[in-house]
Amino acid sequence: MDKESGSFNFDDIRPVNNDEVKGAIEELITNEDFERAFRYIKPDLDWKAFSTVMRACKTKEEFKSLLSYDAVSTVARKTTFSLTVSGRSRLPKDNSPCTFISNHRDIVLDAAFLNVMLYDVGYGMTQIAIGDNLLIRPWIKTLVRLNNSFIVKRGVSVRQMLEVSGTLSAYIHHTIKKTKESVWIAQREGRAKDSDDKTQGSILKMLNMGGDADILTNLMSLNIVPVAISYEYDPCDFLKAQEFQQKRDNPDFVKSQRDDLLSMETGILYDKGRVHFAMGNPINEKLKELDPEMEKGDLYSIIATTIDKEIYKHYRFYPCNYVAFDLLNATRRFETNYSLKDKNAFEEYLQKQLDKIIISGKDEPFLRKKILEMYSNPLKNNLENQE
Repeated sequence: MDKESGSFNFDDIRPVNNDEVKGAIEELITNEDFERAFRYIKPDLDWKAFSTVMRACKTKEEFKSLLSYDAVSTVARKTTFSLTVSGRSRLPKDNSPCTFISNHRDIVLDAAFLNVMLYDVGYGMTQIAIGDNLLIRPWIKTLVRLNNSFIVKRGVSVRQMLEVSGTLSAYIHHTIKKTKESVWIAQREGRAKDSDDKTQGSILKMLNMGGDADILTNLMSLNIVPVAISYEYDPCDFLKAQEFQQKRDNPDFVKSQRDDLLSMETGILYDKGRVHFAMGNPINEKLKELDPEMEKGDLYSIIATTIDKEIYKHYRFYPCNYVAFDLLNATRRFETNYSLKDKNAFEEYLQKQLDKIIISGKDEPFLRKKILEMYSNPLKNNLENQE
């Protein structure tokens, strides 16, 4: 394990330091791919004036609050009907740093939207965990590190996994306890393509590794706050359904970098309707009730379920969720939660998304079922959580 002065060396996963900001900004300004990508969001951008504003940023905080905040807010204005947050009163009153763990819908925007809303309520932006499989272009890696993201290494060998996980966990503990910054991490590796959100035990095991006490003490020191993310419409729903069929038809199917880029672009650029983030209750009080002597596997399972229940409890539902549930289950259970106009609008939307899928052997009934599951699973989990 690589150590530096008796501690972990985080150089290959950490965000840029403030003394590296100037170089990172110059790297972006001179990159044509970055300029092209930014013009997607702001087609009328005066690049020379924008470059001047970028160069004026001397710290990551200035870059995030001036440029990243504006870029994400622009995306929200153009592609959402509304972007709202609830549960801010559940956040620690002393602004102490937290580990936000959320369900995962959009590759880029989950954490970006969360940061904008935390900034708006005066809480401060988080550091963001991002998988290295998404750092498809060098400028993307530079940009995310400038935005205070840290890198999660994917696809490493089993032998390397222990070291990689240990370093990542040590970095998260260091960030919460030493630099006093909050962290965002998804509840699982990759998005839950069918929206059946469940916290992976492996995430909790990784978070535990960086502590020097028992599991419960280590996790409590990270101040875990579950966050429930609800998108009215998922622009990538048809891509996720397509991937389900591709994996069904070919168990060895693996997405390409081009597929990941398309998902990133589609998620950012297209309509999401209403988007809501709900802060759950911090789980420390629940963790205090658990027996630290419990078998490890059982303990991780109970903690994962505790996080899941907070997320399920705080979803926000839209007419499309109720329509999808009734269509999928051939019931009229929720017909009082939507109008005939809502039902027709969702069925029209569903067909439009299905029509975008162009693959050999296209199985439309299967694809339709998969998209309906995406919109009904959060409601299903919420209902089961109440029983």
